[in-house]
Amino acid sequence: MTSTPPSNGISRRTVLSALAAVPVLVAPLRLANAQAQTQGDWLQSWNEGPVKASIIEFVARVTTPDGADFVPPAERIAVFDNDGTLWCEQPIYAQAAFAFDQIRALAPQHPQWRTKQPFKAVLDQDAEALAAIGQKELLEILAVVHTGTTVDAFQKTVLDWITTARHPRFDRPYTDLAYQPMLELLAYLRAHEFKPFIVSGGGIDFMRPWTDKVYGIPPEQAVGSSGKTQFEIGADGKPVLVKLAEFEFLSDGPGKPVGINRFIGRRPIFAFGNSDGDVPMLQWTTSGQGARFAGIVHHTDAEREWAYDRQSNIGKLDKGLDAAPSNRWAVVDMKNDWKRVFSFR
Repeated sequence: MTSTPPSNGISRRTVLSALAAVPVLVAPLRLANAQAQTQGDWLQSWNEGPVKASIIEFVARVTTPDGADFVPPAERIAVFDNDGTLWCEQPIYAQAAFAFDQIRALAPQHPQWRTKQPFKAVLDQDAEALAAIGQKELLEILAVVHTGTTVDAFQKTVLDWITTARHPRFDRPYTDLAYQPMLELLAYLRAHEFKPFIVSGGGIDFMRPWTDKVYGIPPEQAVGSSGKTQFEIGADGKPVLVKLAEFEFLSDGPGKPVGINRFIGRRPIFAFGNSDGDVPMLQWTTSGQGARFAGIVHHTDAEREWAYDRQSNIGKLDKGLDAAPSNRWAVVDMKNDWKRVFSFR
């Protein structure tokens, strides 16, 4: 691949570490189910080819009761990265866009931000200055905006934002940018008694308010990065969970298998990612005994979405591409394997 989208220069690990330290809804899921039921093919938006065939063949193998590779329903655990795997992650992670919008909304209450970095860069939308923002600066942004808020209040803020914010390129709600082929895949797996989980580097409190309505994945099946919370009795006498500025868990890279073990308790038999941050999750999944499937979404479609991989600061896919052939991981060529990317097209 030679095409790399514009980037603000912030590394994936920097963004995810910072966003985790602090803390819509669309019809594609229903559309995927309706298509499958009326047309008899759960994967309508997938072109015929080796990747689609390998998914269907794997599901048949592990769900055929008398087959050698049969897996009981309770053990049919499927894990999916979120950003770049289930929905669009360019030109910046949605949670970073959310945080920057919160700074702009609160700016009138903090006139000093107009001259103080990194807030000035956000308010001026200064691409060069934003490119220089590191983890320390992001933590400062998020600590100022979110520390001390309750989990419930934070999740309401997320829902308010995600139902009104528009993606800068597509001018659609961010939740409209869930990938239609992946929504169909989730529906297909559920129909065959798989239990899908999100295992994302994104903040868990950012994802939980909307994953059920967008993907059909309830909040208890979302694993993500997190900051510490503290139990308190509020001024009204009611108990609350308050978000603290302290970092707790990074669900990215080697943290993904750790999170799977900690929060799911079973090794998956099916996994999908799109970046080098997902490689440990794919390795952990496919190193288990019995039939296993791992897939990578390779962003190759600059016209309908973006084309990026080895040189991208967002969703870098380098080691994963090299590891896929020897590990027999399926690589989805977005341009050629998907009939469409988004439901609105």
